[in-house]
Amino acid sequence: MEEKNTTLDKVGSWISNSVMLKLALITFLMLLMLIPTSMIQSIIYERELLNEQASLEVSSKWGHSQTINGPILTLPIIYEYRETEKKDNEENIKTYQKTEYFHILPNELKINGEVNPQLLKRGIYESVVYKSDLLLSGHFNLSTDEIQERVKQQNLKAIQWDKAFLTIGISDLRGIKEQLSLKWLKDDIHAQSGTKISQISKGVTAKLPDLSQIDAKKQNFQLRLDIQGSQNLSFVPLGDVTNVALKSNWESPSFDGSFLPDARKVTENGFEASWKVLQLNRNIPQYWQGNRTDQSMYEAAFGVTLISTVDDYKKSVRSAKYAVMTIALTFLMFFLVEIINKKKIHPFQYALVGLGLCLFYVLLVSISEHTNFNISYGISTFGIIAMIGLYSISVFKLKKLSALLSMTLTGIYAFLFVTLQLADYALLMGSLGLMVILGLTMYFTRNIDWYKLSISSHNEQDLEHQNG
Repeated sequence: MEEKNTTLDKVGSWISNSVMLKLALITFLMLLMLIPTSMIQSIIYERELLNEQASLEVSSKWGHSQTINGPILTLPIIYEYRETEKKDNEENIKTYQKTEYFHILPNELKINGEVNPQLLKRGIYESVVYKSDLLLSGHFNLSTDEIQERVKQQNLKAIQWDKAFLTIGISDLRGIKEQLSLKWLKDDIHAQSGTKISQISKGVTAKLPDLSQIDAKKQNFQLRLDIQGSQNLSFVPLGDVTNVALKSNWESPSFDGSFLPDARKVTENGFEASWKVLQLNRNIPQYWQGNRTDQSMYEAAFGVTLISTVDDYKKSVRSAKYAVMTIALTFLMFFLVEIINKKKIHPFQYALVGLGLCLFYVLLVSISEHTNFNISYGISTFGIIAMIGLYSISVFKLKKLSALLSMTLTGIYAFLFVTLQLADYALLMGSLGLMVILGLTMYFTRNIDWYKLSISSHNEQDLEHQNG
């Protein structure tokens, strides 16, 4: 019986003192921590989805992203057709008319505007919206002889110069806040809601004066558009030459679409940007007759999106992806203290520390919803380091080791913070940081004889049992 107890004691001693078994157990605990980490990432994604839903709800009432498409000048053209019908050996000629539309794009289109952003709150969530003051101007070159040549001549009856109209596409009409008045040469024309052409599904229409009575070939127009929307403002370059100039006090614009600005200036006080697009740069003719798909129009659109430099939720998700690294380095620190200073640490204590490290990301996302991300990061870091540092005093029994652990955690979280700020260099910073950490670990463990460490542990236990 006594021999059996001795054997069990040896097995228990081996389990509690085996370095390889302890490493395997720590690795298992670290992998186990991936479960709460993935749950935390799911929470962050859920909060981000709630934020997007709140933003969509605000946009549905304020106005969605706006795309300005136009103006397009349209001439109704009457064609007359004849059909011969045979009835009771008699031939009857039936005449009917059909209206087609001839569309003309401006020779010059200028858009100058100012975008004034605002932050609207829906509960604890913020949505970026804007008010814009846009001035559309330019001219059409209308030569009756040239148009007469371009119009399909077969069965042509008449060109209705007196029924010409102008169409301007606006993707969300709820964003219009002032009555639209088009200045055509010297005439002021009120625009009406709705469109008559298939190329533009949403917009306004202005009936033009009788173009046959206008002597000037160059038809100037001007339209002031006070429009509000959410996040994005885009334009379709319909001019033979299209010039767009925008300015705003928003400090973090994202220029997107088919064309980037030819000139831009982005400072902490806002941005200025200008585009120049030629007719040759887009797959849209200056004249066409009949229906034509509008897909090629919107494929040529360009503009600006008002965004945060890096969204807080995206920062939280990116920081949570480094959770494994943070847990692994902290566990490594505990393990080295256990090996070098002969301080036994129970797996349950490892698990508590790992859960504390996971709690950091919950604190980060919850606090960042109410304040600045950098402030929330500092509060979360201080809270977790203080909690783990104080707990380690009772584990290590040495304050200097607890201070070293706190310094190490501070360095880890500081490194992570810098990596989050440098979005474009995150991979480079992460790889260099891990290389430095691995190098330091190799340096501090270079003199440890792992085989001897394991054998000496067993010898020490055997001696204890013999003396006992």
